[in-house]
Amino acid sequence: MCNVFWNDSNNLFFPSLPIFAYSVTGRLALLQLSLREVALDGDVNFEEIAAKLDGYSGADITNVCRDASMMSMRRAIEGLSVEEIKNLRTADLNLPTRMQDFEEAISRVSKSVSAADIEKYERWMQEFGAA
Repeated sequence: MCNVFWNDSNNLFFPSLPIFAYSVTGRLALLQLSLREVALDGDVNFEEIAAKLDGYSGADITNVCRDASMMSMRRAIEGLSVEEIKNLRTADLNLPTRMQDFEEAISRVSKSVSAADIEKYERWMQEFGAA
């Protein structure tokens, strides 16, 4: 259930409702911000990723980015012993994140906000104009 409460500043807020990245523009900006220090492969398409993240909260999108950025390291250490991993050079682990990594991360990270929560939030915004 999505409850509305007053906070200390007498502003309404939805405590159980994460901030949404509503627009493609907002999702693109969040992707670029979250990935600004991540090496990306040439096949990474931010617009395509942003389209696939429709309905994800800002926190969900950040989780997708973090998970995708770790995929190259997971690939590099897959099947290696602890000793072999210890002997890897940093350069061996700093592989660029690929589009496939984002697709896998999106399949692993679920939306934390239901369609019903979004609908309630949108109705509130239409009726009262603020959250």
